[in-house]
Amino acid sequence: MKVVIFCGGKGLRLREFSENTPKPMVPVGSRPIVWHTMKYFAHYGHKEFILALGYKSEFIKDFFLNYSEAMSNDFVITNGGKTVKLLSSDIDDWTITFVDTGIESNIGERLVKVRDHVASDEYFMCSYADCLTDAPLDDMIDTLKRSKKTMSFVAVKPSSSFHAVQYDAAGKMIGIKPADQLGLYINGGYWIMRQEVFDYIKPGEEMVEEPMKRLIAADQLAPYRYDGFWACMDTFKEKMMLDDMVNAGKAKWQVWTRPAPRLAQPVIGPAVSAAGTTRDINDSLQ
Repeated sequence: MKVVIFCGGKGLRLREFSENTPKPMVPVGSRPIVWHTMKYFAHYGHKEFILALGYKSEFIKDFFLNYSEAMSNDFVITNGGKTVKLLSSDIDDWTITFVDTGIESNIGERLVKVRDHVASDEYFMCSYADCLTDAPLDDMIDTLKRSKKTMSFVAVKPSSSFHAVQYDAAGKMIGIKPADQLGLYINGGYWIMRQEVFDYIKPGEEMVEEPMKRLIAADQLAPYRYDGFWACMDTFKEKMMLDDMVNAGKAKWQVWTRPAPRLAQPVIGPAVSAAGTTRDINDSLQ
């Protein structure tokens, strides 16, 4: 199944890096965050990528054009370093298509601009480049197929540390709670779609606005609620948190370090469906 990754946004809240580097190339540990996102999909066998490029796309192209497998894998050198023998490999069987989708395009516009590259597949996937998760991708795909709906996205609890104020019907404040304790779910930025999704997108529309509202009205949207690990990298603080997890050997999203997943078994039951709010992507990676 092909995977579209949105790599065009400016990441304005991560100015420490993204003013000179596109957000997908901001490192988590020793590798750019987009590499982590792609490794997640590749772990489940999905290795055909379409990168929807925009802001400073030349940095992303240069990274893959000059990719060094030795930086991510064990290897042996002989002849004084003239001969390098890789003991393992990671992207040698990936197919990556680079598409310029515009500097100012939103997510919906970027998706439409790569439509021809996914047209041969009944199902395809999309993702932001700045979100990481260990959600069970095989089950997400199977759940959507069983539901017969047009789109699914992973619905997750917000990872931000802000507190929300609660009021009763009379307007009296009754409490303050961390956002992740309010039972709220947001769009986690991992989508699975059928070709029919393009019927719901009009020119210039943002994906998480009008198109998703139309899908809801048509009962064609099936969020996959997931309470496991999910994190985005919108701020320098969030980048440091992800770096700390890598350095401590606790990077939960690195599912590729675990044994290969077993083939999904048929499950009889209703599709996962949960009410979820959409993530504010105005400053997110588009």
